[in-house]
Amino acid sequence: MSELFSPTGGPRGLYIRTFGCQMNEYDSLRVQRLLAPLGYVPVSDICEADVIFLNTCSVREKAEQKVHSFIGSLRRLKKIKPHLKIIAGGCVAQQFGEKLLDRFDHLDIVLGTGGVSSIGQMLKRVEEKGGRLACMTGEENGVNDQSGGTEIFPRGSVTAPVTIMQGCNNYCTYCIVPYVRGPERSRPASEILEEVRSLESSGVREVLLLGQNVNSYGRGLAESSTFVDLLRRIRTETGIARIRFTTSHPKDLTDEMMQCFAEADILCKHLHLPVQSGSDRILARMNRGYTAAVYTEKIRKLRRICPQIALTSDIIVGFPGETEEDFKRTMDLLEEVRFDNLFSFRYSDRPKTSASAFPDKVRPETAANRLLALQSYQADVTLRKNLAEVGTERDVLAEGPSRASNGQMTGRTTHNRVVNFEAPLSTTGQIVGVKISFAYSHSLKGDVIVRSKAQPGRDL
Repeated sequence: MSELFSPTGGPRGLYIRTFGCQMNEYDSLRVQRLLAPLGYVPVSDICEADVIFLNTCSVREKAEQKVHSFIGSLRRLKKIKPHLKIIAGGCVAQQFGEKLLDRFDHLDIVLGTGGVSSIGQMLKRVEEKGGRLACMTGEENGVNDQSGGTEIFPRGSVTAPVTIMQGCNNYCTYCIVPYVRGPERSRPASEILEEVRSLESSGVREVLLLGQNVNSYGRGLAESSTFVDLLRRIRTETGIARIRFTTSHPKDLTDEMMQCFAEADILCKHLHLPVQSGSDRILARMNRGYTAAVYTEKIRKLRRICPQIALTSDIIVGFPGETEEDFKRTMDLLEEVRFDNLFSFRYSDRPKTSASAFPDKVRPETAANRLLALQSYQADVTLRKNLAEVGTERDVLAEGPSRASNGQMTGRTTHNRVVNFEAPLSTTGQIVGVKISFAYSHSLKGDVIVRSKAQPGRDL
């Protein structure tokens, strides 16, 4: 029983810091589940931790720098608590491997993207025999032990992510993902359905299907299955109320997939479709596999099929060789499409990628000015779209108390807009009608409305 307690005599504290994407958040929850049988309980105060797990991201240079800085800051805590074990996992761990142990002598374990399932074994080995370890592999095909059922999420969770695939085969010239996550590997549909049903039985109402490129789901599986097939099976073979998914690649967005937004009542009317640039020349250098015209035509077709669809996207500014004309074409595309929201970044070199060797880098100050102009434009568009919501009635899935608390609940519309409203805590998990009364830059506020008849929970 001694292994279940810290040197202070209580349960062992597990502090998890997640950097980057939603797939990392999912892996962090897996770590929490895998260490629970060893007596580790989550703590919010890092000073109470006996184990610190850092789930890292290296998609952008700034994210990687944050990881290195945070690991360095833990040196002082390690001196105060010598028994403390510090573990680095995720993409930065995969990228640097044992070099992280060389750089940070207070780091105990490095786990690559394929080593999460080994965390318990590695931790026990270090505790019993001492030393420092690195494990860069461990999961067969990198997708084993993905299903966590109800145990992976805290009881009462209303929404939950479900990884359906990992890795990427696209090799965009700026992206490190194929090098740290490996090639595409899809999970069997039966395994995914089992996880969704398990989550549903624990009270989850909405699932977020995750993958680097969900539109290519099914390639390489022994069974014949596409992403559309999977969506249809989740709709007909589970009782989940809502489905969202991310991320999609424009070149793989088919007419059949578009049609799902009009036909599938439980599929949220929101699509995140990264365009990255509005310049065909830059798109070709990025190896994106489509032109701006092809992208915008798909948007027009999607809006004809589902007029109420909300669209978000990713943009990279300052890609090597980007001229003022190239940037203008990106701004022209934003003006034409008018995204509901946008995630935009300055280009940064990533190890092993083709673009890191491109010689014609854009000056940092030029890229910064372009990013500021783009973000200012999009902020105005997003606010105007939010203001247009005032007076409308929206179905909102109540997720729980708002961050500001003050008695308000928070949730999301089918369009992925955050709405705060006054309602009792008992509405958590319910889809309620809300009339929007105020609009802000990043959220909406409204009042619960009483309808003449009950709305079916799956009919959004």
